[in-house]
Amino acid sequence: MNYLGELISIGVAFSWTATALLSEFGSKRLGNLTLNVLRMALALIFSLLMFWVVTGSPLPAGGTTEAYGWMLLSGLVGYVIGDYCLFQCYIIIGSRYGQLFMTLAPLAAAMMAWVTLGQEMNGMSIVAMLVTLAGIAISVLGRGEHHKVSLKLPLNGVLFATAAALCQGIGLVLSKIGMDHYQTEAIPAWLVPFSANFFRCIAGVIGFTILLYVREGWAPLKEALDDRKGMAVATTTTIFGPFVGVGFSLMAVQYTAAGIASTLMAMTPIIIILPSYWLFHQKITWKAVAGAVISVIGVSLFFLG
Repeated sequence: MNYLGELISIGVAFSWTATALLSEFGSKRLGNLTLNVLRMALALIFSLLMFWVVTGSPLPAGGTTEAYGWMLLSGLVGYVIGDYCLFQCYIIIGSRYGQLFMTLAPLAAAMMAWVTLGQEMNGMSIVAMLVTLAGIAISVLGRGEHHKVSLKLPLNGVLFATAAALCQGIGLVLSKIGMDHYQTEAIPAWLVPFSANFFRCIAGVIGFTILLYVREGWAPLKEALDDRKGMAVATTTTIFGPFVGVGFSLMAVQYTAAGIASTLMAMTPIIIILPSYWLFHQKITWKAVAGAVISVIGVSLFFLG
């Protein structure tokens, strides 16, 4: 099918928009760690069911010891550290600004690939980084009372958002390394991303469960299990996020160029503007729209230039 990868990428952008909005609501209702424990556990359950239906076995096949190790490391960086920071920034600055900062993730991935895989970075890459940073700056900077330029958002929210983007980019490269170690003759090619993500979710469940127990105990989790609305949000977030969204994002690069897929998937900061206004009454300004558009243009320059 022509443009299958492009269509998957656009679908992923909408999926991540839904995930961001639901995650903002869910994090404020259930708490960051509790929501993430539920998401990771549900993603594992959904994956087991999918493998059982498709292959007849609940466990994924085709991975080597090296693949499992890289995917577990990817889950630790991308899910445990990255999603913790991402959901924390949703609580502080909201999902719209959180997704704006996530346009830094492809740039972080490229820099990580440059360091670990030897992939080259040219002059256009530097221009693209500057354009992306300019787009973010337009959205989050404004006039201050005592300074000509000041940050409109809480600093801790910005730091969490930046850390989340860096971790997602690094986690993506670690996933790519892990998938390169899969024995594709033992599993359909389209299942490789879902199999890889299965092991990322294992790392996520273990990491978030430990953090939840150490910091808050089991009480928040027990309360969440009795919260029907909270569980509905956690389930829907899981479907759009770590199950379908992440799986299809890894699949997209199998059917089209990684640059095209990454650019289309990076449109979330633009797509999320109207839903954020409808759901959370976040004011829409020309600076917010311009900043989001410029940031996405920066991503496209990075990959397509």
